[in-house]
Amino acid sequence: MEHIPLQYFLILSTLMFFIGVAGFIIRRNLITILMSVELMLNSVNINFVAINRYLYPDQMQGHFFSLFIVAIAAAEASVAIALIINIYRRFDTIEVTEVKEMKY
Repeated sequence: MEHIPLQYFLILSTLMFFIGVAGFIIRRNLITILMSVELMLNSVNINFVAINRYLYPDQMQGHFFSLFIVAIAAAEASVAIALIINIYRRFDTIEVTEVKEMKY
């Protein structure tokens, strides 16, 4: 079985990360911003697993780091979705530019 070169994983991860950054900066919808952050976290996971596979093929540190990032991303997503739901109930929109204050 042929191995995929490390450069391919790094290029894919870099593209995903910068697409996430662009989505975070350009978009004004809170859900798209949340998806952009998740895309950036997934690109970091690809880096952890790929670099771990090529540097230390017998060890699993990259996989464990990825599991921690997935757990943190799930907690972050649940809190962010709860905030988005509360913002929508209060302001009837999820556009960032239309939410001026966060007081309740």
